[in-house]
Amino acid sequence: MPVKIRLQRHGKKGKPYYWIVAADARSKRDGKYLEKLGAYNPNTNPATVELNVDGAVKWLQNGAQPTDTAKNLLSYKGALLKNHLVGGVRKGALTEEQAEEKFNAWLEEKTAKVQAKADGLSEVEAKAKAEALAAEKAVNDARIAAAAPVVEDAEEAPAAAEASNEEE
Repeated sequence: MPVKIRLQRHGKKGKPYYWIVAADARSKRDGKYLEKLGAYNPNTNPATVELNVDGAVKWLQNGAQPTDTAKNLLSYKGALLKNHLVGGVRKGALTEEQAEEKFNAWLEEKTAKVQAKADGLSEVEAKAKAEALAAEKAVNDARIAAAAPVVEDAEEAPAAAEASNEEE
């Protein structure tokens, strides 16, 4: 039975949410699957990917073929690297501890990159809000300045009226 690791669409129209599943290649896109390996939400920025790395590696070791998008997601979460390292352990090129050490080092580096991107996005968002607030303040100040001469004229008019009343 040919097995594929692929995405199964969920969510509503215009707001996709995917499950990452191991399924028989002959089954329907949203049909029966063998095992749910994780979830992928492209609506968030950066996209949220939850993946059972060990389960994905198990399926890859058993010959499951990932689709192109699933392959990108597996690579993003390190499942393909872990599969590669497990192959090295099997061949005797690495020990189990060395493989785990390499994988954890890569995982820390990847987490730092993703966190830096998220921080950069929040900084850009905060800067945009600050600029919008400053622009709105400038517009409000201009409106107040435009309305101020009218108020001054209104204050001068009663004073002029009082002065003319006193003269009479």
